[in-house]
Amino acid sequence: MSRLAEFRAAEKALEAQLAQLESLKNHAGLKKEIEFEHKLLDLMKAYDKGLRDIVAILDPSHGLSLATRQTPRQHRRPRVVKVYENPHTGELIETKGGNHRGLKAWKQQYGPAAVDSWLRG
Repeated sequence: MSRLAEFRAAEKALEAQLAQLESLKNHAGLKKEIEFEHKLLDLMKAYDKGLRDIVAILDPSHGLSLATRQTPRQHRRPRVVKVYENPHTGELIETKGGNHRGLKAWKQQYGPAAVDSWLRG
């Protein structure tokens, strides 16, 4: 692209942006927002407050972490100790879950249904 073509393209883009700027300047909503911003900045200067202070006043929970904003967690109830007795060997296994090494070995050897029936009440 020649320099002259670049210049003309930039000139057109500038004209379009200037037209957009003029239409925004005449927009009533924008005028209100600019007026509000100026008043807010003047008020912040008068009371020596920053943006963080304003946010803290308007939304006190904004600065808190997510954990402190939520209600306290409900704790799980403790697991019950289960006692299994192998009728073949008389061996006892006490566990709070099903991930016990000996219990897994029994389930593999005798089957899960049989081992579940060995649960002491």
